[in-house]
Amino acid sequence: MTEDKQGQPDIARRGLVLILSSPSGAGKTSLTRALIEEKVLDLSVSVSVTTREKRPSEIPGRDYDFIDRDTFLSLRDRGDLLEWAEVHGNFYGTPRRPVEKVLAAGADMIFDIDYQGTRQVRETLGADVVTVFILPPSLAELQHRLERRAEDTRQTIDKRLENARVEIERWVEYDYIIVNQDLGTSFESLKAILAAERLRRDRRVGLSEFTAALLAERVG
Repeated sequence: MTEDKQGQPDIARRGLVLILSSPSGAGKTSLTRALIEEKVLDLSVSVSVTTREKRPSEIPGRDYDFIDRDTFLSLRDRGDLLEWAEVHGNFYGTPRRPVEKVLAAGADMIFDIDYQGTRQVRETLGADVVTVFILPPSLAELQHRLERRAEDTRQTIDKRLENARVEIERWVEYDYIIVNQDLGTSFESLKAILAAERLRRDRRVGLSEFTAALLAERVG
């Protein structure tokens, strides 16, 4: 029998969606990128579409697909978005078809979306969703991180800090909570969550066949 990338017997299972949410600046984008770059984890990324302006450090097609408002509304109205939300005056959404294709193949995806989008995805995909909320160690540190990346105006930073309080209140809606004091430690915690969720009995649809084969063995 072959083994998967965790050294486990390669038993068929349903794909899962790992969702990371956090206030802006708390670290979800950096953690998402680190998980994607860890090739052994074999995670597909969900690239959201957005109507906001591209930041200097962002790459279209990797961080977001940047589209105009009319195109976004057309996708939404046709039902081609798995989730969508308006955040800080801009629209964000997740195209439906790429996600359905990956999950049907038994592979896993990672989403970097806010609590509004998380609610919609969980409502649609149910038990296939695992949610993680990333908290900053303090609001003072969150402000420092937003200022340090030097990509937003003072007015935008103030608005993000104001919205952070609203977003933090949603922590109770998530399966797991990580306080991102140190990026490396948070990364290891996320890998542990992913490993455990992949081993859940109700995700491994091939377990009945595997255990039946075990019981049919003749030894001794």
